[in-house]
Amino acid sequence: MPNATATATANATANANADADAGDAPLTTLATPPSGARAASAKTQPLLAVESRATDDAGAARDVLILSRDVILIQKEDSLLVSAPKPPRSIPYYNILWVEITEDQKQLRIDFVAQASQHVLEPRHVEFPIPALAAEQSPHGNDDEILSWVERLMDRAYGNAARRKRAWVLVNPHAGTGGADKIWDKQVRPIFAAARMPMTVIRTTYSGEGVDLARDINIDDYDIAIPCSGDGLPHEVFNGLAQRPDARRALSKIAVCHIPCGSGNAMSCNLYGTYRPTLAALAIVKGIPTPLDLISVTQGEKRIISFLSQALGMIADLDITTEHLRWMGASRFTYGFLVLAMKRKVYPCDIAVKVEIHHKDDVKEHYRRNISNAGSETETGEMGQQSTHGGLDNDHEDKNNGIEAGPGTSYGPSSIAPSSAESENSPGLPPLKYGTVKDKLPDGWELIPHEKLGTFYCGNMAYMAPDANFFAGALANDGLMDLITSDGDISPLKAIGLQMSVDSGHFFDSPLVSYRKVSAYRIIPRPGQDPSCCISIDGEAIPFEPFQAEVHKGLGLTLSKKGGFEAPGPINWDKVTNTERMRA
Repeated sequence: MPNATATATANATANANADADAGDAPLTTLATPPSGARAASAKTQPLLAVESRATDDAGAARDVLILSRDVILIQKEDSLLVSAPKPPRSIPYYNILWVEITEDQKQLRIDFVAQASQHVLEPRHVEFPIPALAAEQSPHGNDDEILSWVERLMDRAYGNAARRKRAWVLVNPHAGTGGADKIWDKQVRPIFAAARMPMTVIRTTYSGEGVDLARDINIDDYDIAIPCSGDGLPHEVFNGLAQRPDARRALSKIAVCHIPCGSGNAMSCNLYGTYRPTLAALAIVKGIPTPLDLISVTQGEKRIISFLSQALGMIADLDITTEHLRWMGASRFTYGFLVLAMKRKVYPCDIAVKVEIHHKDDVKEHYRRNISNAGSETETGEMGQQSTHGGLDNDHEDKNNGIEAGPGTSYGPSSIAPSSAESENSPGLPPLKYGTVKDKLPDGWELIPHEKLGTFYCGNMAYMAPDANFFAGALANDGLMDLITSDGDISPLKAIGLQMSVDSGHFFDSPLVSYRKVSAYRIIPRPGQDPSCCISIDGEAIPFEPFQAEVHKGLGLTLSKKGGFEAPGPINWDKVTNTERMRA
C-alpha cells in the first residue's frame, strides 16, 4: 500500500545506505591519475589530480579527484564514490550536507547523513588530507584545483535547492506526546548545523504564540520558518504572516516547513513523504520552493487562513473530541472513529458549493494533466521556481550562527478582518472574490439541503495523517480544494469498511463518497444540534456556526522534495480515461 509510512521507509533505505552498489567496479579500473601526475609521483610524494573526462561503462562522465594513491573521490551519476582506507564507500548526493576545505587548508571535509537506526538519520563527516604540492606541479595552488571540484559536488548535492537557508525555528514543547524539545535538540538541530544553516530558535510557551511571533517577524532576516510540532503550529505561522500589512510578500517569501512532532503530522507527510523527524529535516535541507494554495475561511467577523483542511461532522468531532487523548499518539484517531461509528450520527446542514470538477474520472484526468506538466518542469529545473516566490538565495551572511532567541513576547488576541474592499494590488491579503459568509449567496451558487450529512471534509493536502490519504486528488497549487461528503446514517459495518478503504487507498473510488474539486463553498449547520458538534480548521476548533471558504492559488510558499506532494494520487490516475479514448 503506497502511503507516507512506506515512503519514509523506502527513502531511509535508498538514500541513507552508505555502501556502494554491488555492481560498482574496482576503483582502479574507473580512474587513473593523468600522466603528468603519475610522473611526478613517488612513494613519498602524494598525488593531486582532477580528471573530469573519465567515463564509466554506461558512458556517463565522471568527475574524479585524486588526493593520494589511497584516496580517490569520484562523482558518479547519483552518488559520490570514495576509495579510501576507511568507509564509507558511497554517499548518495541527496545525503551530502556540506563539502569544504578546512580553514587550515589541509583537509577536505564532507558532511553527510547516514542511518543511525531504521528510521533515524544522523550527521557524520569524513576528512581527507590535501597534499601540499610544489608550485611547479600545481601552478595555481591546491585551492583552484579542489575548490572547483568541491563546487561541482555541491551543485550535484543541492540541485535546485538553496544552500544555507536562514531558518526561523519554533519548537512547541507540548506537541504530541511532549517530546519536541528532545527531537529538536538531539535529532534535527545537528543535521541543520552540519548543513551550515543559520538558525534562530524560539520555544513557544502558550497556544497562539506562533501567530503573534510570525506577525512581527522581520521577514528579510529569514528564508524558512520551521515549526517543530504537530500541524497546529504551521497553522499559526501561516495566520501570523497573513495578519501582516505586507501579508502577500510575507507569505510568498517565507517558506513554511514542518518538523513532525505531533499526532497527525500531515504537513510533513505530504511534503516529505515521512513523519520521521530526521528524514523531514534532510528533506528541508534539500527542499525546493513550492507555491502552496491557501484558503480563506470567514466566520462572523473573522477571516482565518487554512493550509490543510476544513471539516464538519464525524471527522471534525474525531479531531477535536480526542484532544485529551494526545498521549495515545496517532492511535487516538482510530479509537475515536470506532466510538463515533457506532453512533450513526448525522449533521443536518445546507451547503452551497462552487464546483469546478464534478466527476471522479475528471478529477483523475485533472490530476494526471497537472502531474505530467509538473514532471516536464522538473526535467528543465523549473519546478517550484516561480518568480513570485523568489526567496531562498543561495548565499547569505551568517547573522545568527545558531544563537537562540528568547521566548518571544505575548500580544493580544488575533483576528483577520475580511478584505473584500482591498485592491487586487494591495500588499495585504487578496480580496475575497465571493465575499464572506455574511453576504448574499453569490450568483450561480445553489443551496442544497443535506439532511443526513455524516462527513463534510475539504482538503488542501492529500494526507491527513501517515496512513490517511483522504484527498488522493489533491495538488499543491492547482487553485482548487478537494471536497468529500458522505452520509452519516450508514451502518457501523459500512463505516468501518469506508475507513479501511482509506488505509488501502480505495477511499477515492468508494461509491459511498462524493469527491469534487471546488473553488469555494458555504456551509450552514441547522440549529438545535448537539452542542458538542465541532467544526475543525486545520485541526483547530471554531464555533459550530455558518462559515464560508475560498481558495487562493499559490498564495503561500513551502519546501517540498520534488515541487509537489509525495502522495501517490488516485488509483489508476495514470491510465487512459474513457474521455480521452473518446477524444482520440
